[in-house]
Amino acid sequence: MKTISIITPCYNEEDNVVELYTRVRAVIASLGRYKYEHIFIDNASEDSTVAVLKGLAAADPNVKIIVNARNFGHVRSPMHAFWQAQGDAVIGIVADMQDPPEMIADLVEGWEEGYSMVLAIKRTSGEHPLMFWARKRYYALVNRLSSIETFENFTGYGLYDRRVVDLVKSFADPYPYFRGMIAEIGLPHKKIYYDQPGRKRGITKNNFYTLYDYGMLGIINHSKVPLRLMTFTGFAGALLSFLTGMTYLVYKILFWRSFSVGIAPVVIGMFFVSSILLVSMGVMGEYIGAIHTQIQHRPFAVERERVNFEFPPQPPLGSSNITLVSKEHR
Repeated sequence: MKTISIITPCYNEEDNVVELYTRVRAVIASLGRYKYEHIFIDNASEDSTVAVLKGLAAADPNVKIIVNARNFGHVRSPMHAFWQAQGDAVIGIVADMQDPPEMIADLVEGWEEGYSMVLAIKRTSGEHPLMFWARKRYYALVNRLSSIETFENFTGYGLYDRRVVDLVKSFADPYPYFRGMIAEIGLPHKKIYYDQPGRKRGITKNNFYTLYDYGMLGIINHSKVPLRLMTFTGFAGALLSFLTGMTYLVYKILFWRSFSVGIAPVVIGMFFVSSILLVSMGVMGEYIGAIHTQIQHRPFAVERERVNFEFPPQPPLGSSNITLVSKEHR
């Protein structure tokens, strides 16, 4: 009997984890032919999420808990749980109930058909229309800029065969863009379209900075276009400056006594050049920051404790760091 691993990252989701656990368990029970583990990784919640999860784990050994020592962010924490999964297939599902648990049956069916990856693609969303429109434009932009074909409106919800899991691990990326990794792997996949419901309880933990951070990560990890645009902009600016200078020179020669440049064009030109330089430095800074993150080789997360696991934490490949956990909870 094969095992399916369900991964759920959570932060302050005390109102949602019980319903999610119940609905996931019901779907797996309806399949009737798989063992499963449901790994909840808590990112140092400030509410009673951990206490609720421990109550579930005490009653059901299929529930496994990782409690992070601090909040390691929305990128590193889920990837740490991904490394700990032992199933023949791994499914990632968020705790806010916007990924319908009942779709797990469809994901497993696609896997049984022979697909290594079964991806849930948003068709519509219950979120604010403006936000959904912005997300769609972003996915289209990433796909346009990327050197490979990416999956538009794909949030990461899906099923991944053990082969895919091992390939993701081989990237050894300390700050990964998971959706891009899946596109990079390129194995046969099946798309399942769904209508994403709105969040019913709790509030989103994303803010402008986290959205910007993940958005830039998706672009710089799979495209050199921003760097090339800086080069082209520099050439275009140099050509424009040369033509403008020649125009002013000819005009001054023809109207030597009456032509006065004035200070306004000089000031405008300075601000124009300065803005281009600042934007270019910002783009280069994003790429340099990504390199800086890569060479640090930090672990995805440091655990405060883990519950119902039979093995110690698995550190990333090539990492010299050890992900720590209290001995009494191993």
